[in-house]
Amino acid sequence: MGVDVVLVVHGGREDARALAAATESSLAAEGLEVVAVGLDQARRERDERALEGLAPSLFVSLGGDGTFLRTARHAHGADRPVLGVNFGRVGYLLDLPPDGLDRVIVETLGGQGTIELRAGLEISMQAGEGPEERYFAVNELSAEKTVPGHVVRLAATIDGEPFLTYSADGVLLSTPTGSTAYNLSAGGPVLAPHLDALVMTPVAPHFVIDRSVVLGGDQTVVLDVVGERPVVCVIDGMSVATLQPGDQLRARRHPRWLKVVVLADRGVGRRLRESLRQGHE
Repeated sequence: MGVDVVLVVHGGREDARALAAATESSLAAEGLEVVAVGLDQARRERDERALEGLAPSLFVSLGGDGTFLRTARHAHGADRPVLGVNFGRVGYLLDLPPDGLDRVIVETLGGQGTIELRAGLEISMQAGEGPEERYFAVNELSAEKTVPGHVVRLAATIDGEPFLTYSADGVLLSTPTGSTAYNLSAGGPVLAPHLDALVMTPVAPHFVIDRSVVLGGDQTVVLDVVGERPVVCVIDGMSVATLQPGDQLRARRHPRWLKVVVLADRGVGRRLRESLRQGHE
């Protein structure tokens, strides 16, 4: 018998652990096979290994945005839907309030849930003579300065055509889901989460266009590190590599969409209004 539900729980949140225990007990009484995996920052590698190879009918994230991002990456890799429980954060990531979780899980497993397809980023990175590294981003990729008080230079190419060379604190590429995260803080536009698009936004640019550029999901962006300073590459809030001048980043929409369970009675406007209000309370 396969696993029906994997509950991915923020180990440092008592409310998340309590909801996970109650949900696991309730679903088990319905005859469903449930696995709970706790996430702890101090045991990150061990926790990630516990999630590897799991391919349930549904992943459920119980925690903050970071928990959802980690859960969503595993759900995308397994090509399974993911459901996020809202503990009061900002943006499109977490959609469901804690009450009513059992009902939504049962409805989703029964084919009655609403699943929204979200574009993610497929990122390739070439550092020196090393092998090409590949990553998946739910929210964004950012290439940022490593030295306070200094800018970096990044030459952007769109579909093979030179665009602009940015002198800035950094440049970020965001998905529509991530448009309410770092992109919004940097002055970028908010996109409806179901759009097939990506946004390129400079961070504190110097003497160059300071506007975001919205691109189609079928377009490819290349960022070449030029000038004299390295950049740090951050994917969904995690630093993954430092690139030197001459190194390159490439990003496009991943060919496989992320499947996110949403509430049918909550449209984009209501979800965004509620989440942004929560973020300012």
